[in-house]
Amino acid sequence: MADDLASVLTAVGPRLRALRRERDTTLAQLSEATGISLSTLSRLESGQRKPTLELLLPLAKAYGVQLDELVGAPVTGDPRVHMRPFTRSGRTFVPLTRHFGGPQAYKAIIPPGPAECADPELKTHEGYEWLYVLSGRLRLFLGEHDLVLTAGEVAEFDTRTPHAFANAGPRPVEVLMLFGPQGERLHVRARPKGS
Repeated sequence: MADDLASVLTAVGPRLRALRRERDTTLAQLSEATGISLSTLSRLESGQRKPTLELLLPLAKAYGVQLDELVGAPVTGDPRVHMRPFTRSGRTFVPLTRHFGGPQAYKAIIPPGPAECADPELKTHEGYEWLYVLSGRLRLFLGEHDLVLTAGEVAEFDTRTPHAFANAGPRPVEVLMLFGPQGERLHVRARPKGS
């Protein structure tokens, strides 16, 4: 029992760091949102400070996640993921996985906006991404490529390649995205049609 508790507490720091990076938030922004000092947040993420309810509750609120997601509490009974959407830069992201640190799945909804297609800001970061267009038209800027993907099309790439996404149509585009840490390629297996 003590070993289980120690391993859960040890995993909180990396889980917090992964969540902050996933949300593209700085320690300073998180400090401002929660009232927790920068040094305390840094020590929490590095495992030098033991997580307490006083620290975890404001973090769960700032991230819009349940407390058990921050600590990696074991699933009890109901396997359904209770999705808590969040918005970043006018785009809505619906988390489809509950654990941080491994592959992450999201449904992204990008509203129409021709201005964002004109001169997108290409970004790079560690990781590997796979995406599937559910509906609409997604413009994918990937290195020197400028592609438009439609419903049913798939793309996968190393996120160290400069990339950006935009809506290329008059209606919202819905995309299923899978993201894995660098070196973790996502393997998708599908049954052939007619099987």
